[in-house]
Amino acid sequence: MTDIATKSEADGSSDDSPRDAQATTAVLDTAAPLEWAPAEPRAKKKRLWLWIGVPVAVVTAGAVAASLVLIAPGTAVAGVPVGLLTAGAATDAIDQRLAETTLVIGEGGPTISAADLGATIDADKLAESAFSERPMWNLAQWNGEPLDTTVAIDPIKAEAVLRAALPDAYVEPLGATVAFDGASFVVTPAVDGTGVDLDALTASLHDAFIAGQTSATVEVTETDVPAAATTAAAQTTADSANAMLANAGFYVGDERTVPVDAATAASWLTIAADDEGAFAITADAAKIQPVVDTLAPLVNQAPANGTVITNSDGAVLRTTVAGQDGRTLGDTSNVAQDFATQLETGNAAYALPVEVVPTVTTTLQRLLEVDLGEQRVYLKENGNVVDSWAISSGESRSPTVPGRYRVNSHYDVQTMSSGAGKNGTGYWDYEVPNIQWIMYFNGSQAFHGVYWHNNFGTPMSHGCVGMPNSRAKQIYDWSPNGTDVYIHS
Repeated sequence: MTDIATKSEADGSSDDSPRDAQATTAVLDTAAPLEWAPAEPRAKKKRLWLWIGVPVAVVTAGAVAASLVLIAPGTAVAGVPVGLLTAGAATDAIDQRLAETTLVIGEGGPTISAADLGATIDADKLAESAFSERPMWNLAQWNGEPLDTTVAIDPIKAEAVLRAALPDAYVEPLGATVAFDGASFVVTPAVDGTGVDLDALTASLHDAFIAGQTSATVEVTETDVPAAATTAAAQTTADSANAMLANAGFYVGDERTVPVDAATAASWLTIAADDEGAFAITADAAKIQPVVDTLAPLVNQAPANGTVITNSDGAVLRTTVAGQDGRTLGDTSNVAQDFATQLETGNAAYALPVEVVPTVTTTLQRLLEVDLGEQRVYLKENGNVVDSWAISSGESRSPTVPGRYRVNSHYDVQTMSSGAGKNGTGYWDYEVPNIQWIMYFNGSQAFHGVYWHNNFGTPMSHGCVGMPNSRAKQIYDWSPNGTDVYIHS
């Protein structure tokens, strides 16, 4: 059975009575229901959380990202607030604040900016340090203690500005000097000057900057300003120069052939300090040249020929005249300049260029020749007889033994003796004192002086070669040990 709607319902009229549940059920059960009006659209689900949640998520993500690049709130570096800034922005803020900081020198005094002083800080390092130590995401670092820093000023710029602003605060130091007083180089000591204590001024600028002050009144502190050329450096240079004066000259080998007096050498030199206080010795080659021009006659020297005594083996027994090479001064065209350069290194001993003229040595091969048949001695040099005189050799009972020998010893004086009764005679029984100028050549046989007879030319001795004392002294001096002796009949 199908319910038919009333007219009023069909016409769109309505009342406040609810629908008949049974009727509704009946309609739903109909196989082909009749729809008199469009079905009511399905209500849409409310998604308000999306419209609220998306902006919140964006903001949250931005905050997280910001916390990774910003410095923690409440952070101050050297008196400059840098909280919620990036490291780069913090760097700019620190640099700007320093540049704006000024110092007033005394009440009503001149004003000098940090920029005028060449003030610098490592703002990049400070900002990076602030961020690394106090990132925004680390809540424990919020509102931390201020971070300190080091302020530096440029001493050259600062001194130039301060000299212009405070001229009365500066007194120039006097550097030490070195001068020749007529006998040696002496030092005039350095005198300190005065100036502004830059360390104290830097500390004042630091304190004002850290305190966040853009301007601060400070009192300058004066300090001693040492001279660049110190007394100690001057004395060291003077000592070096005086050491040069003590041995100044032109040398040939180790010989100071041409000495140069202290006053002359000092006149060649100038001693001065540079801007850094380093002393240097300079020499003037033009002042040295006149002395160089006088060298030749003082240096040139002829050779001195020498004489030596030898034996038949060529061995030198004695040098009777010492030979000395001669010399000739070489090229002196660069001597003055070379000496000037050498003096500047602290060396006043100039080695001259010389050419050696060698000495000539005369060799005298000496021989004492005794002719027993003639009873004479011959003094020979290089085979030539230079002197001769009569002698007394050993008689037949004790003959002088022929042969070739060499003088082996010299004695000024001796007593010669022999025991009694040899061969049953008294011939060997003798003792003779004060025999002079003795030269042994063959065992106990010797040349010597004789004072007890004058029968020379006749054998009279016990084997020695006797002669007058004057002649014995002559060959004693003439014949060094090693001289050849030739005894023959």
